[in-house]
Amino acid sequence: MLLSFLVGALFLVTPVPASTAFAPATSALAPPAPAPVPAGLPEAQAAPDDCGDPSAWATRAELTEGRETSSHREVMEFLDRAAACDHRMVRVTFGHSLEGRPLPLLVVSPRVVEDHAGEGVLPPSAAADLASALVADDRLRVFIQANIHAGEVAGKESVLRLVRRIVAGEVELPADMDLLLAPIYNADGNEAVRLDHRPRQHGPVGGMGTRTNAMGLDLNRDQMKLDSPEARSLARLLGEWAPHVLADLHTTNGTRHAYHLTYSPPLHPATPESIDRFLRDEHFPRVTDAVEAEWGWHMWHYGNVFERDGQRGWWTFDHRPRFVTNYAGLRNRVGILSEAYSYLEFMDRILATERFVDQILEDLAPRTREVRALVETEWARDLRGTRIPIRAGFPDTAPDTEILMGDVETDLHPGTGAPLLRRTDVVVPDTMPAWIAFEGTEWARVPAAYLLPDPDPQVTERLRAHGIRLDPMAESDAGQTVQVEVFRVTGVESAPREFQGRVERTLEGEWHLEERSLPPGTLRIDLSQPEARLAVLLLEPRADDGLVNWAILGADAEAGDELPLLREPVPDP
Repeated sequence: MLLSFLVGALFLVTPVPASTAFAPATSALAPPAPAPVPAGLPEAQAAPDDCGDPSAWATRAELTEGRETSSHREVMEFLDRAAACDHRMVRVTFGHSLEGRPLPLLVVSPRVVEDHAGEGVLPPSAAADLASALVADDRLRVFIQANIHAGEVAGKESVLRLVRRIVAGEVELPADMDLLLAPIYNADGNEAVRLDHRPRQHGPVGGMGTRTNAMGLDLNRDQMKLDSPEARSLARLLGEWAPHVLADLHTTNGTRHAYHLTYSPPLHPATPESIDRFLRDEHFPRVTDAVEAEWGWHMWHYGNVFERDGQRGWWTFDHRPRFVTNYAGLRNRVGILSEAYSYLEFMDRILATERFVDQILEDLAPRTREVRALVETEWARDLRGTRIPIRAGFPDTAPDTEILMGDVETDLHPGTGAPLLRRTDVVVPDTMPAWIAFEGTEWARVPAAYLLPDPDPQVTERLRAHGIRLDPMAESDAGQTVQVEVFRVTGVESAPREFQGRVERTLEGEWHLEERSLPPGTLRIDLSQPEARLAVLLLEPRADDGLVNWAILGADAEAGDELPLLREPVPDP
C-alpha cells in the first residue's frame, strides 16, 4: 500500500488512513464518492460557504462520464475555487497565450498560509514576491504541467483531480514540498475543439483541442527558439519560480504495446549525469514497481517498435532540447515526461496519469532534501574548461530488454463513425534491443565566456528570455587587444522546407585562436553562471538545436564568413 506523505504543522489536514491516502477513484468512469471535508485548519482559514464538499467537486470529464474535457473557463473556475477554499493555495498567472488567455499556475505551499492566506488570486506584483519567497525557502519545488498538446487532455484532467484531492484532504503533502500546477499550458489550442482531432485516440468523443497553439506552432518544439508567448512564459517560470522538478504530461499513440503509460528522463546527453542516474537508476524503477505492485498496471520508458538501419528495436524519441523535458535537463532540473497510452479509454488515461503523478510525489516525499541538493549542486557547478556534447545520436548497440507488446480492438466514434482504437488486456513479452538513451557525437570545450561584439537584438533578447545573464564589457576594456576564438564558416546546409515557422540550417566550420580588439558595446556571457549548460547549447554554432540551427544567430552566414560570436578561451592549466 502507498504510504501517506509526512505532514508538517503548517500542512495539517484530517488524517487519512494509509490505505486510502493518495488513492485514485475505484472506477475510471465514476465521479468521486463524497468524503468528509477536512477539519483542523485554524479558524482564520475557514473555507467560504460556497465550497461545499470539496471531495464532490467534479470535472467536466467526470460529469460527462469521459465524453468531454474541460474548457479554459472551467479550468480557471476550478482553480480559483480551490484557491478560495484552501488557504494553502493561491492562483497566479505566469503568462498569456497569443489570443490573450491567462496561463494559470496554482501554488500549493506553507508559504501561502504565512503570507497570502485567504487572498485566492494574486496580482502580478504579489505573485513575484511569492516566487521570491519560495525560492528563498528550503523546500523542494515540483512543477507539473499539462496540455502542451491540447488534444492530449488526460493530464489536464488528472491535475484538476489532484487539486481536488488536496483540498479534500485525500492527499497529504510534506511540509518541505511546494507544488506548482499548470494544467492548461496550450490555452488557445484547448478551445479549438473538433471531433476529428487525434484520429483513432479513444476519446473524449465530444472533441478535444489542437496539437498546436494559435500560431500553428508545436509548443513542444519551441523551447529553444522561443517564438511563442507560451514558451517564453515557461522559460521565465523556470527562472522566477525555480522548480527543482518538472513533469510534463502528455498522451502518445504509435506502437500497440501493453503499457498504460510510458515515461522518459531528459534525453540530451549534456544533461547532468547525477540527474540522469537518479531518474534512470532510482526514481523510475521505484515508481514503476510501485504502480505494478499496487494496481498491476504496466509502465516503462517511452518508445516505439520499428526498424532503424536494419535493426528492429524499441526506440525512444529525440534528444534535442526543443522538447520541454530535454530543455529542463539542460537547465539542471529533474525533468519527467509522462505519456499516457492513447488507446486506453479516456478516463483510464486520466487514471494512468494520476497514478504516475501520485507515485512521483510519493517517491519524492521522503527525498526532498536529497533531490534539492542534487539540483542545486548542478546550479552551482562551474563548467568552464569541461567538455559537453553539442550533437548526439543513438549508440550502435543497446541492451536486450523484455518489451510488453499488446493489442487493440476497434470501436466507432458515435458522432463521426471514425475508428477508435481501444487497448485490450493482451500482454506479450518480446525481447529486443531498447534504445532509451543517446550519446554525444560532437563535443565542445566550455569557454570562459562568449562575446557578442555586435549584439543582435534577436539573439540577446532570446538569451535573456532563457534566463542567461549578459554583461556589458567595461568601457576601460574597449579597444584592448585580447586573444579570442573566431568561428569561420566553411559550409552551409539548409533544410529543404520550413519547419515550425523557420528553415533550419547546419553550419560547417572551425574555431581559430586570434587576437582581436573588442569594440565598445560588446556583451559578455560569463559561463560561470547557473545557465551555462543551456548557454553553450544555444550559442555553439554546431549545436544541433541552437540559435544557429534556427537561423536566429548568423542567419545570413555563408561559407567564408565569420559568425558574430567570439569565445573567450579558458587558460590552459
